Amino acid sequence: MSFHGNQIVAAELTDQPSSLDIAEQVLQQRLEEIVTILSLENRGRKKIYDDIVSLVEKILIQSALNRSNQVKSAAASFLGINRNTLHNKMEKLGIAPDRPIG
Repeated sequence: MSFHGNQIVAAELTDQPSSLDIAEQVLQQRLEEIVTILSLENRGRKKIYDDIVSLVEKILIQSALNRSNQVKSAAASFLGINRNTLHNKMEKLGIAPDRPIG
């Protein structure tokens, strides 16, 4: 049990899973499905790890760009990464930002 000041953290009292716990469970289930799909392909060299990491990065970046109206600095801030890192990842993954609406 952890204490914050004189209060016990509420989530620990109710034994409710945190949002992060729930997200982890959902992601684990979906990743199991994705691994199964990717492993059905007969490739000379297995690259499931690289493929999944690239997919996750691409989806996260696209989501951040959508949430930030395609503003790279805001998307990078949302993701907690440097704008140059975001730009480099976008180039590597072939992501071209859409034009902002308006």
